[in-house]
Amino acid sequence: MTNPPDAHGPPARRRWSPRLSRVGGRIRRTVPFASGVAAALVAVVVYSLVSPGPRPLSQQDVSRSISQALASQTPGPAFSQQVYRAIEPSLVVIETATTGANGTAGGELGSGVVVDAGGDILTCLHVVADATSIQVTFADGTTSPAEIQTTQPQNDIAVLRATQPPANLVPAVLGNPRSVQVGSEAFVVGNPFGLSGSMSSGVISGLNRSFQLPNNGPRLGGLIQIDAAVNPGNSGGPLVNRDGQVIGIVDALINPTKEDVFIGIGLAVPIDVAGGAAGLPQY
Repeated sequence: MTNPPDAHGPPARRRWSPRLSRVGGRIRRTVPFASGVAAALVAVVVYSLVSPGPRPLSQQDVSRSISQALASQTPGPAFSQQVYRAIEPSLVVIETATTGANGTAGGELGSGVVVDAGGDILTCLHVVADATSIQVTFADGTTSPAEIQTTQPQNDIAVLRATQPPANLVPAVLGNPRSVQVGSEAFVVGNPFGLSGSMSSGVISGLNRSFQLPNNGPRLGGLIQIDAAVNPGNSGGPLVNRDGQVIGIVDALINPTKEDVFIGIGLAVPIDVAGGAAGLPQY
């Protein structure tokens, strides 16, 4: 039998061991609270070193953000620009040479538009009627002699075909002239006074107008009246709607004086009528 330790002697050294507690019928080892706190502090320090907070914004950062915000609010191009981009590849400049009764040389300047993949060009008959030769210039700069394929005198329409067309013809998209109303947007594109590729804008001013061509020419009916500017050189060019579709062929301007300049009334042959000369389908 072992004797108890002397109460007056030095206390016996004891080894530390974790205290055990019983939870739910199982024995669990308890971790000291101080050790947990230390581990948490170490984790915070390490995270702050690995993932530092966001740096302060510089003046350059602020300016860049403002520029991006303003750019996102910039409006798109006007639809008139989109109209011009749609029709521009199909435009044609028409120049003719003529010989007068007394042998003097002359000529006409007009406009035209490619209307099908075969290269048919619609224009006004009065532009080419007296021509001894016709030259056309396409939007890509290609020039070529041209010949009259067919005419429609009762509507002042002619169909031309270039003898040496460009490799890539771009026909215009044709629209329905019956879908427009008074007040609908209207765009005239052509070569007024030799200024090629010019566009003027306005509205449809009236429908089903009639007009007597000069020099006892035929009386045209069913015309579209427009207030977009029409001047010499525009004849034969396209009348275009807001979707970039051709709805007519510009034919004449009305002026009560003898001056051949625009005062606010232009007239166009509806494309469903003019296109019949080229065998285009009717609406």
